[in-house]
Amino acid sequence: MKKGAFADPLLWIGVALYAALLTWLGWIKYATHHDFVDFGIFAQTAASAFGCFCNAPEGSHWAFHFSPILYLPGALLLVWKSPLVMIALPAIACALAAPPAYAIVRARADVGTARLAGLVALLYPPLAGSAFVDFHENAFAPAAIAWLLWAFDAGYLGVAAIAALVALAVKEDQAIFLAAAGAIGAWIYRSDARRARFAGGVAIAGAAVAALFFLAIQPHANAAANWQPVRFYAWSAGELRGLLFGGVLARLGFFVLAFAPLAFLPFRSRWMWLAVLPLAEVLFSRMPTTYTMGTHYAGAWAGYALVAFAFAVAALPRPRPALWWSLGLTVAVFVAADPLHPGLTLRAVQPRDVALDAYLAKLPPYLDVATQEEAYTHLALRDPFATVLPEMPDAPVGVCHMLIDEDFPDSPRLEEYRPALAGRTPTQRSGKIALYDRCIQD
Repeated sequence: MKKGAFADPLLWIGVALYAALLTWLGWIKYATHHDFVDFGIFAQTAASAFGCFCNAPEGSHWAFHFSPILYLPGALLLVWKSPLVMIALPAIACALAAPPAYAIVRARADVGTARLAGLVALLYPPLAGSAFVDFHENAFAPAAIAWLLWAFDAGYLGVAAIAALVALAVKEDQAIFLAAAGAIGAWIYRSDARRARFAGGVAIAGAAVAALFFLAIQPHANAAANWQPVRFYAWSAGELRGLLFGGVLARLGFFVLAFAPLAFLPFRSRWMWLAVLPLAEVLFSRMPTTYTMGTHYAGAWAGYALVAFAFAVAALPRPRPALWWSLGLTVAVFVAADPLHPGLTLRAVQPRDVALDAYLAKLPPYLDVATQEEAYTHLALRDPFATVLPEMPDAPVGVCHMLIDEDFPDSPRLEEYRPALAGRTPTQRSGKIALYDRCIQD
């Protein structure tokens, strides 16, 4: 490996500052009860990684996704059972997507240009959203893909193999993407036997992992015999008609917000072809969540886009003006559509936050309780039986206890389930917090 590829201390200072800032902001979000259901789902799954690999709302996580990467937070939680593990890991993972972009440019341009390219990568809004949103395995994908493609191009196939294994461990969709990317690479580099063999091996490994999950693991783990992510693509005739109007405009808006911060440079590079399938996954979804700024779905394609951006920058005869445009457009996107949504997710700790945490700390361990997001996300690491209230008031709860906190009246699950609480008397009450025991009352 060339000595200067990653020797710039400013690069690693930037990576460290990024990870520290996003961890700090994530902790504020957690302390003020702004995490959503997925944080609790992944916390319970990681905490049980070396056991059932499960969580209370889903059951076995293998029934939904192939994510061995969750053994990483699981191992850390064995040593330090703190929500900071679930907050810091995505921030660190997303920060590590920038060094490969830096190295690609540095191999072809001066250090100042590489630093600017690395800064653009660190400030890339979709990456920040993936780092800051509730914990998801997708946060590990951008860095894994960026390191894989950098190492493949630079000829460090051992490093590329490790990065490919990490990417394959993220989620089953990455296996499909890598199968396609490997096949493309094997064809393009067919005159380079070493790279062609490696790319072909990645294609075979990706296809094998996808087949293993869809044909064996997921059907075995899923007692319901249906794979819920399919709902993203279960288009109705009415939805397809709507796609011709507002749907296309919404996707075009996402496209502009996603690629304006990169000055649309990725589309000048052939490496962008590798992003076609990941982008199709989010753009062909019937649910706008997948193509909304600030969601974890950006992790599926952001690594490919950053690599294409770096190669495009390195090929420009005068890259500095384009990079300054990128930084300016990045600021504009943060102003227009901040993926961190600070107005909704960041505020000072309030007495209601302190009161809820104090009450939760006094609950018996391993209590089977259904509750709203604010409580579930703070119970998940220490209570494997904690779950969320149903989305519909007539749906069965499935546990004995229900806990609500009316100090958080806008909680989505509380709003949805509140009608089912009419006429019930809590067995315990502390201020606006009420605990119901269904098994006694029913």
